[in-house]
This record gives sequence, C-alpha cells and structure tokens, in this order.
Amino acid sequence: MDPKDAAVRRVVLIVALLNFGYFVIEFTVARLIGSVSLFADSVDFLEDTSVNLLVFFAFAWSRRARATIGGVLAFVILVPAIATVWTAVQKILQPTPPEFTAFSLAATGALVVNLGCAILLARHRQHPGSMVRAAWLSARNDSLANVAMILAAVVGLISTSGWPDIVVGVLIGFLNADAARAVWRTARAERLALDASEP
Repeated sequence: MDPKDAAVRRVVLIVALLNFGYFVIEFTVARLIGSVSLFADSVDFLEDTSVNLLVFFAFAWSRRARATIGGVLAFVILVPAIATVWTAVQKILQPTPPEFTAFSLAATGALVVNLGCAILLARHRQHPGSMVRAAWLSARNDSLANVAMILAAVVGLISTSGWPDIVVGVLIGFLNADAARAVWRTARAERLALDASEP
C-alpha cells in the first residue's frame, strides 16, 4: 500500500473512534435534557464514524469502487438532516429550552473533538478521491455547527426560549445537506473521469 494511503487510513481510524466515543456522550446528554441541536449533532457524530470507517476499509478497493462508495456517502451524510427534522418537529410542539450547563458543556466538548478531527484530516484533505474529502468536510462543518450551538446556549439562557436550540439544530441539517452535495459532485466527477479513461 502507498505510504500516503497508509497514513490516511491511520488518521481516519483515529477520527472514527473519537467520533463514536463522543456520539455516546452527546446522545446521552441530548436525550436527558431534550436538546434538538445536541441530538442532531450526536447523530452527526455517528454518521462521521460511519464515513471514516468506510474510508478506512475502502483503501483496499479499486478506484471505481471508491468512486461508487463516495456517491453512497453523500446519502449517508443526509441522515442527520432527516433525524434533525423529525426531532425539531417534536420540539416545536413544546419549545422549552434545554438545561444550560449540560447543553453548553456538551457543545463545547463536541467542538473540541471536531476541531481535533478536522486538524488530523486537514493535511489529507487534498488526497485523491471523494471519501477523504467527505471526512474532512464533515469535521469542518461540525466545528462550525458547534460554535453555533454554544451561541444558541447563551441566547437560550438569556431569552429562556427553546427556539435558538431548534433553529441551530435545523441549520446543522442544512450544513450536512451542503456537504452531501459537494461529495456527490466529487464522486460523480470521479466516475465520469474513469469512464472517459476506459476504452
């Protein structure tokens, strides 16, 4: 295996383990305090775990298989958006704010984990193929979402409203949809390039 591919495999495995560990923590807190954005972000951690594990195993596959899996990952990234809509609809019926301390601590922890993952993946984001790009985009977008979550916690505390949490949760869904679009376009370009190079 190419040394660069081996280095990427090590990084994405570490990132997958970090994401799964924090999924368990954030999902538990989200369920306990009834937070839409924490719930959406916890599902996103699980999605990131899947993406990075797929990247890890896909290096043993052909270029065409990688391009195909890149297209599949675009749909995987949409999962948190769908889960967020369902959770947000339920929360809109009773928009009570989540408990501030637990919410802000969980969001801050998520930011630390996602920034760490983004830094680990940043040096490999130009690696050929859509899969590594999918992993990096997820980590980058999640870091931005976590900043918004922390701001929502502050606004929610001041306003005693659950709407900042709901709005940020829905925005996280939009970020994932945009990442899915970018990965789909990259995977499609790979498939077209492979088709053009074959006799």
